[in-house]
Amino acid sequence: MEIELGDVVRLRKQHPCGGDEWQVVRLGADIRIKCLNCHRQVLLERGIFERRVRALVSRNEGVTGSDG
Repeated sequence: MEIELGDVVRLRKQHPCGGDEWQVVRLGADIRIKCLNCHRQVLLERGIFERRVRALVSRNEGVTGSDG
């Protein structure tokens, strides 16, 4: 699966806050995603992440290196 920084994905299960869309904020052996509803961040292994992704909502939105 081709994932880039800033991509927005929908996972199979909703986050406890009710959000189901996540933005990719870090790539590597592990992938860090941020809930777009409550802004919590979760670190998942790449294999687990790829199994949990249901759909790619939107492509890279021009993310910069800052966490602001």
